This record gives sequence, C-alpha cells and structure tokens, in this order.
Amino acid sequence: MSEFNESPLMKSDEKKPKIKVERKEGEPTAAFKGASWAAFVVGASAYLIGLFNASMELNEKGYYFAVLIFGLYAAVSLQKAVRDKEEDIPVSGIYYGLSWFAVIVAISLMAIGLYNAGSIILSEKGFYGMSFVLCLFSAITIQKNIRDTQWARERD
Repeated sequence: MSEFNESPLMKSDEKKPKIKVERKEGEPTAAFKGASWAAFVVGASAYLIGLFNASMELNEKGYYFAVLIFGLYAAVSLQKAVRDKEEDIPVSGIYYGLSWFAVIVAISLMAIGLYNAGSIILSEKGFYGMSFVLCLFSAITIQKNIRDTQWARERD
C-alpha cells in the first residue's frame, strides 16, 4: 500500500533518498559560492554592456574599463594581504600598504570620473557606481571562497 503523503504521479526512482554531499568544516556552501559568482557576472556584465552601449568617446570607455580592471585587481590583492596577515603569513608592509592604496585610488578614480563626466546622466552614474561596487565586493567574496575551500580541503 502506498504511503499517506506519496503522490501517485511519482516514479519509483524519485522515492529514493537523495545523496547528501558533505562539506568540509569551514568550506563555504555551494549556494554562497554560486551567489558570489552570480553577483560578479551580473555586476561585470551590467557594467560592460552599459559601457559598450554608452554614447561616450572611446577614450572615456577605455578609462572606465581600466578603472574596473584596476579595481578588481586591487580588491583581490587587498583581500589576500589582509587574509595573509590574519593567518600569520608574512606580508611586507609595503605590499600591505600598496594594496590599501590601490583600492582607495581605484574607488577615487571611479568617483572622480563619474563626478566630472558631463556626458553621463545622473542615473547612468549611479548605474556605473553600483555595478563597480558589486564587482569589487563579489571579487573579494569569490577570492575568500576559493581560499576557504582550499584551506578546508587541506586540513583533512
């Protein structure tokens, strides 16, 4: 006799228990990893598609593209330096300071560029700013996820 809550439309293979994949202690969940990558793809795609379709000069587009790439590199580098320092991995003071400086410069260049852009309307400025911040944040999160996963797997 069938169980009380069982649907008569279910196939017999669907009744089998699902295999649970075990995570290592300290490893981020698959959902968090996926959300981080999704945020990066959405942020970068929005920024680059907006840049491609913008009615600005090619040198302006190049400026905003270079600031994005510089910002991403600086953010990941800072995350690495901070994490290394936290884990007592030697980090030179110059590298640590340059990492902070690079992130501040990248954010400042974006802010100054958007503030002085006369050809961009205010809503576009907000769009570029938010896409930029989303890219930086998600790149840091992806780097953290990769490092946490590696650390969790090396422990076992």
